[in-house]
Amino acid sequence: MGFVKVVKSKAYFKRYQVKFRRRREGKTDYRARKRLICQDKNKYATPKFRLVVRFTNKDIICQVISATAIGDRVLSSAYSHELRRYGLRTGLTNYAAAYATGLLIARRVLSKLRLSKFYTGLKEPTGEMFIVDEVENGPRPFYCLLDVGLARTTTGHRVFGTLKGAVDGGFEVPHTEKRFVGYDEESKKLNSDILRKYIFGGHVADYMRVLQEQDEYKYKKQFSHLIKAKIEPGDLEELYKRVHKSIRKNPDPFKKPKKVFPAGSKPPSYKRKRMPLKERRGRNQKKKHLLRKAGITY
Repeated sequence: MGFVKVVKSKAYFKRYQVKFRRRREGKTDYRARKRLICQDKNKYATPKFRLVVRFTNKDIICQVISATAIGDRVLSSAYSHELRRYGLRTGLTNYAAAYATGLLIARRVLSKLRLSKFYTGLKEPTGEMFIVDEVENGPRPFYCLLDVGLARTTTGHRVFGTLKGAVDGGFEVPHTEKRFVGYDEESKKLNSDILRKYIFGGHVADYMRVLQEQDEYKYKKQFSHLIKAKIEPGDLEELYKRVHKSIRKNPDPFKKPKKVFPAGSKPPSYKRKRMPLKERRGRNQKKKHLLRKAGITY
């Protein structure tokens, strides 16, 4: 059997089509995106919402987005760095912070759409499976799909902590209990106590106690912010309870006050002023003189 010689002629390259930019950059899984945004034709341009969750080194980003022909539209967004406003100063990327950020985006969207009175969600997290029920004489619950991006959907991943927070906050998101922390693959059951422990930062408290006993220097270095705030391992649960309560009380985004300048004055400009030709030439002559003095030829 002979081999076929592959000839990449001019005609081949004229017809060659590169992949989408975000695919080339490894940022978007278009196979998953297509299944998340495709809508039935009889929906008549009804937005299909996605709960987009992304993790960075220092932040958690949650957005409710719908796709249109000209681009994606963001209905609302929430970030874990906003939790400082609700009393959580440190540990903004762990499982407990992911849950709180999910709760924040849910309460914020429902408040914006005037659904917060109809769907309060689960006020006291128990770690058990919870699905919002539709009210009889009222609007339907807010429905969206979880968009995890390129994250590995392993059991116990923080992205599902955000999902749990959003569902407990009043969102209707199709999911199962298989990916929550505490799910046992052998018994096929979810241990709600373990999930509740992670929601209230119990795993962080355990690690703090271990470091207190074994390595005091590492404990002081790693948990310096909590030590400064005089927060002990046993105080974390109450701290997260206060954060959840504050989020439910006022989930609206914080608006920065506009800077007011005196009448007749302009805001300061930080643009670099253009240098006149004479000054530019003089500056160049000085540079050349210094290079000659140092024995550098150019």
